[in-house]
Amino acid sequence: MDEETLTVWLDTALLMLGGFVLMTVLMMTVMNPPAKASETDGVTAPGNVTIETQWPDKLDADVDLWVQAPGDVPVGYSNKSGKVFDLLRDDLGMAQDMTDSNHEVAYSRGAPAGEYIVNVHMYRGVNVTYPVPVKISVNLKRDAQSSAPVATTTVQLRKPNQELTALRFRLDSAGQLVPGSINSIFKPLRVAATQ
Repeated sequence: MDEETLTVWLDTALLMLGGFVLMTVLMMTVMNPPAKASETDGVTAPGNVTIETQWPDKLDADVDLWVQAPGDVPVGYSNKSGKVFDLLRDDLGMAQDMTDSNHEVAYSRGAPAGEYIVNVHMYRGVNVTYPVPVKISVNLKRDAQSSAPVATTTVQLRKPNQELTALRFRLDSAGQLVPGSINSIFKPLRVAATQ
């Protein structure tokens, strides 16, 4: 191939490549347009009630979060969904985990009126020094952009297979915390989920 033919061939190839890149960029803007305001009005993200547990990082302990909404079944590692709650993350401690962080999270769909129960259970601990502190945070969504804390507490798991009720609280029909309703009177949830 002489130099003149090579130049024509390279020019043609580069023009075709440039055209392809230009068409790809133009098509991306047309194929995925931004959502119009009217399409997002009235759409609420899940997580009206968010419950999160955290225990010390790098600790090889599987602490399970169990939650129960009014009129619903308990939700935890063996029953990941109910009518109201979903367990989003079941942390196994260091087993099958790529991070050092230890936490579990449950989100609700809506916030029905009634009593909510939050338990923690020491499922497994490898070379764990007891007690294991577990922090529990409950947040309630106020609007699409913000949430407000309902309650935060820390409990101490003192032995294997121990289940504790960290929080019990009531929400009214407007999704507001009923004053004076927070307590930690024990109610087993793990056993109730298997029946």
